[in-house]
Amino acid sequence: MDDAPPDAKTNLQWTNVGLGLSFIVFDAVVSRVLGLGVGGSLFTAAIRCIVQLAVVATILERVFETESAFAVAGIALLLNFMGTFETVANKCKRRYQHMLPAVLVAMLFSTIPVSILGVRFAMNIQPFWKPEQYIPIVGMLCGSTISNIAVSVNYFLKELDENRDKTETYLAFGASRFEAVLGIIAIPGMMTGAILGGSSVQQAAKLQMVIMFLISSASTLSCIITTVFAFMITVDNEHRIRHERIDCREHAIWRARDWLIGRAYAAVERLERAIESIQSTIEDQGGALVIKMKPKAVSETDEQDLAQLMAKAGQENAEVSGDEDEEEAIV
Repeated sequence: MDDAPPDAKTNLQWTNVGLGLSFIVFDAVVSRVLGLGVGGSLFTAAIRCIVQLAVVATILERVFETESAFAVAGIALLLNFMGTFETVANKCKRRYQHMLPAVLVAMLFSTIPVSILGVRFAMNIQPFWKPEQYIPIVGMLCGSTISNIAVSVNYFLKELDENRDKTETYLAFGASRFEAVLGIIAIPGMMTGAILGGSSVQQAAKLQMVIMFLISSASTLSCIITTVFAFMITVDNEHRIRHERIDCREHAIWRARDWLIGRAYAAVERLERAIESIQSTIEDQGGALVIKMKPKAVSETDEQDLAQLMAKAGQENAEVSGDEDEEEAIV
C-alpha cells in the first residue's frame, strides 16, 4: 500500500512556534549557567521576532487579498524605512550627520530599481508587482542591504576615526577627499538566498542564482551610495576631516530612553529622602510612621493594577458608608 503524498503546504500552529522557541530558551539557560551574558538579549530578540512577524503576516494577508499595486508600493516603502531605522539606530556603532536620510535614499535607489527590473525581466513575472512574488524579494533585498550598509559604514567611520593621521597626510599632499578615503572603503560580499519551492531542481537553482545576483547588486549599490554620502559629509570641500560630524555615541533614541529612566530613578530617590525626613520628624515628636510600600518607578501595567486597587478600595468604602446610613435610619 503506497503512502499518501505529503501535503505541499506546511500547516504550522503556534505550538510549532513554541517548540522552535524552546531551543532559544535552552540556549538562554545554557548562557545563564555558563555566565556568557547573551541569554537575555537572545530571548528578547526572539520575542521581538515573534511580535514583528505576526504583525507583518497580518498586514501581508490583507495586501495579498487586495492585490493592489499601491498597497504593494506602500509595503515596499515601509520595509525600506524600517530597514533604514534599524541600520541607523541599532546596527551602526558610529554615525555621521544626516545619516538617516542618506541611508534611506541609498536603500530606495538600490532595492526598488533592482527589485523591479529583476522581478520583471530576470524572473519574467508579469505584472512585476504581484504581492506574493515582489514583496518577498524586496524583503530579502532590504535584509541584506541592512547588514552590508552597517558593515561598510562602521568600517569606513572606524578607519577614518582611528587612522585620521594617514588620511590627513594624503590630503596635505594634494589628494582630493575622494582619493584620500578611497583606500579605506570596503564593500563586503554577500552570499545568501533560499530556494523557492514548487519548481524543478533546475528551475530552483536558476531562481537561486537570480536572487543572489539581485541581492549582491542591491547590497553593493546601497553600500556605495551610503559610503559616498559618509565621506562627503565627514570630509568637507576644503579637504578637511570634520571629526565633530562623526558620532560614536548611542543613537539619540536610546540616549533619551536612558535619560528618562535616570530621571525616574532620581525622582524616586528624592521621594525616598523626603519620606525619611518626614518619618524622622514624626518619630521625634513621639509618633510613628509605617511605610507599607517603598516608592518605585512603575510601568503602565503597575499603574493599571494600582487604579484597579484604588477602585476596589473606593467600592468597599462606599459599601461601609451605606451600612452606616442604614443603621442611623433604624435608630
